[in-house]
Amino acid sequence: MAATRLCFQCAGRALYRDVQYRPTTTPLSSTRIHFFATGKPPPKPRPYGPEKPLVSSKSKTPQSVTPLPTAPRSRQKKNRGAYLRLSIGVVLIGSIFTSPLQLTEAPSIADRDTISKRESGVTEKSPMRLRMEAFIKEKQNEIVAALQELDPSHKFRTDTWSRPAGGGGISCVLQGGHVFEKAGVNTSIVYGTLPRPAIEKMRVNHKAIDPDVDSLEFFAAGLSLVLHPQNPNAPTVHLNYRYFETMDQDGKCNAWWFGGGTDLTPSYLYDEDAIHFHKCIKDACDKHDRAYYPRFKQWCDKYFYIPHRQESRGVGGIFFDDLDVEEKDQEQLFSFVKDCLGSFLPGYLPIITRRKDMPFEEREKEWQQLRRGRYVEFNLVHDRGTSFGLNTPSARVESILMSLPLTARWMYMHEAEKGSREERILTVLKQPVEWV
Repeated sequence: MAATRLCFQCAGRALYRDVQYRPTTTPLSSTRIHFFATGKPPPKPRPYGPEKPLVSSKSKTPQSVTPLPTAPRSRQKKNRGAYLRLSIGVVLIGSIFTSPLQLTEAPSIADRDTISKRESGVTEKSPMRLRMEAFIKEKQNEIVAALQELDPSHKFRTDTWSRPAGGGGISCVLQGGHVFEKAGVNTSIVYGTLPRPAIEKMRVNHKAIDPDVDSLEFFAAGLSLVLHPQNPNAPTVHLNYRYFETMDQDGKCNAWWFGGGTDLTPSYLYDEDAIHFHKCIKDACDKHDRAYYPRFKQWCDKYFYIPHRQESRGVGGIFFDDLDVEEKDQEQLFSFVKDCLGSFLPGYLPIITRRKDMPFEEREKEWQQLRRGRYVEFNLVHDRGTSFGLNTPSARVESILMSLPLTARWMYMHEAEKGSREERILTVLKQPVEWV
């Protein structure tokens, strides 16, 4: 109302000054405008003499016309300014009363996080969601650079994408290379809202989640990697580390947890490769808890199992999920995840370097394609990460299905020959081995 009154006063003063010097017989408008402009009763209008007809009805001869008082030239210039001010005032006042008020929505949690990163960067005092996001993007750059150096024949294609509700991701994919038939290294940042059914489901493992709300804001960040080599002697490898939290409307975290793991999927088994891979990941686990490796290795063997084939997807690694405050504090678990992710390149690069240029035959390539068919079956039927991604609103399907190989094969009633290398890997996949 203060702004409205000010508009009336500005327009009223200008019009009142103008009306004082214009002939009128009805001072009503001047009176009202003066009241709005000053809040005081107006002075009596200046007399202009009696009204006279301009032409006599008898003689039809024009009579002398009493000249009206004319404002000085300087006053006329000011009057023109008054008209301009009046026009502006009327337009402004009209817009106030004819246009609906535009209420600005409060910035979302994603918007506030973006502003915070731009103004202050990410530090050790930043919320964990921002620290995890910065960490996985740093590791993505490091891993892509190492793989690109290993396979310079083709360049990684990098796509940066965003989500309407907040967040986005970076997908780095190489296809048809000399070393890798397909290699993908993705980061994904998701802001969203959990409905009531999802909240009730998550409370089974996370009692800190408020049970009395109908919806909750959430944040998820993760790095996913899948490498499918050209050479059937070189193993496929998968990695995923992620962080999830729920928040109130102010962005304050009320529940959080970490998850992740890595596993090796060879088409032909080389014991030294499996031993080296498991040793690297065990060393990372042992820095934090010696019970972690055997516990998470067993979890991996159970998770990456294909029930309808009655075999594991590969020779395992580690897998864990829902590690929250009941496990260890947030800083300890974040340090654990960083060490596990940091062990990937030392654990895999020596293996792919040994195998990428080995000679192979066409039948070995066919076997590799059959094993990749099993990989596809697990990912599309049983993998919870794939299911979660595809059921997330505004999901980027191309990034989610990045894990699938470029080629795969299914043959009716195929059986491995007795005593063959193919039979040996099948034996190991049906009965997990303790590699270290």
